[in-house]
This record gives sequence, structure tokens and C-alpha cells, in this order.
Amino acid sequence: MFQGVLTKMMVENNDQVDYFLNFKNDFIHMNQLLEKKIKLKFKGYECLSCQSDSEIYRQGYCKKCFFDLPNTAQWIMKPELSKAHLDIEERDLEYEKAVQLKPHIVYLAFSSEIKVGVTRKNQVPFRWIDQGAIKAVQIAELPNRYLAGISEVELKKYYSDKTNWREMLKIDSTKIDLESERINSLKLFPKETLKLCTEQSYKEFTINYPVKRYPVKPKSLNIIKENSFSGELVGIKGQYLIFSDDTVFNIRSNEGVVVSIEMD
Repeated sequence: MFQGVLTKMMVENNDQVDYFLNFKNDFIHMNQLLEKKIKLKFKGYECLSCQSDSEIYRQGYCKKCFFDLPNTAQWIMKPELSKAHLDIEERDLEYEKAVQLKPHIVYLAFSSEIKVGVTRKNQVPFRWIDQGAIKAVQIAELPNRYLAGISEVELKKYYSDKTNWREMLKIDSTKIDLESERINSLKLFPKETLKLCTEQSYKEFTINYPVKRYPVKPKSLNIIKENSFSGELVGIKGQYLIFSDDTVFNIRSNEGVVVSIEMD
């Protein structure tokens, strides 16, 4: 039996994505559990910052930590609100400069449909894998998070910035040509950022997930409410575990939750 606090699964992009759960005392290669029956059981909470057993509020943190930490500020979800380039602090200027003033990528990805997004350059391709994208392409590289954010704002007038998780989990292929979309999307950039875009052609990036069977009607597992669940693991996509009865469990949305995992 394994027991620990859930955090986002670590990934390696190989012929198929390899997934790893990292507990304090255990390290689980989740691909090895495919086609095996496993049991998940809710054990409690552990804030990813202060390690208290207070109920998790959001993103793996208790309520106090969520409203205090620099990595949960609004600019994380809305890059256009970044202000470190102006030397303006929101919660922790040193942290904000370290993150915001690094090269950022504006990209298109296909998961449930074409979506636009922003990520730090060093998070490619991990950001796309976490979203369950089948393919993705970089549109442009910009020198900071703010410039990438205001570019994304313009592109969101034409592309979604959300993923339909149910559709994402059912889809295993697409004929959409993201390279053509990338070329067209450059016309939508604000002049302020278009002149900073590097003249470079990016190729589509394809991602293959370890899925034996895709769900027909995915239903989300609330491990806190249900307390325990048993099922055969048949796939992993994005940050979701997929079971043979179409139950799916989102590891990312359960960060900070303590669980035990048993194999039959």
C-alpha cells in the first residue's frame, strides 16, 4: 500500500507519456498500474505550503496560504495582469520577477478543441501534456509574461482558452492543421508584441498518452465525498486517471488531498 499527499503527476514525454506520483516516502510509476485494479481511499488533507491538515481551499492550499502565496495571485491565471516588468509588487516582487520576466510561449493546442494559452518556455511540453492536448504548436516566444498575456487576450477573441475535460478524455486523434492556424493567428497579435515575435517556424508537437480504452461517458470521482473507490485503471491522460467503468479521477484538482493506493 502507498500513502501520501496528492500533487500534480510528474511526466516524461516518451513514445507514450510516462506518469509518476511522487509521495514523501513513495514514488509510483503509474503506467505500470495500467490494467490493474486499484483502490483509492481518502485519508485527509495536507496543505502543500504549511503542511497543516486544514481543509484544502484551492490548488492544494489551505485558505490562508492560498491568499498569501505569490504563486496563487491573479496573474497566474491572467498573465496580462503581470506587473513585474514595471517593478510593481503584488505579493512578492522577487518571486514575481523570477517567474514573470522569463521567456514565455504563446501557443495553440488541441485537446477538446483548438485553444490558446501562455506558458513559460521551460514548461514546454509539460503544460500541453497536463492539459491532455493531442497536439500543440508554438505561435511565438515573448520576453515576459505580460507581453504574452496581452497577446493571448487578443487571440481569445477568436480561440477558446478553456478545455472541455469530458471531450478531451474521449478524443484520441484530430485532423486539424495547427500549423495553418498558427500562421493565421499571427495576424491577430497586437502590434506591440508582433514586432517582438521571433521570425521562426514552429512544427506541430504530437503527444501520445498511455490509454488502453477511452471513456464513453466520463464521470468524475469525488474521493472526499465517496471516501473510497476501486476500479481497473485503463488509461492516463492530462492529469486524469481513467477507469474501466468510465470513472475518471483528476489528480491536479485533488492536490493537497491525502490518499492511500492499494493494488489487488
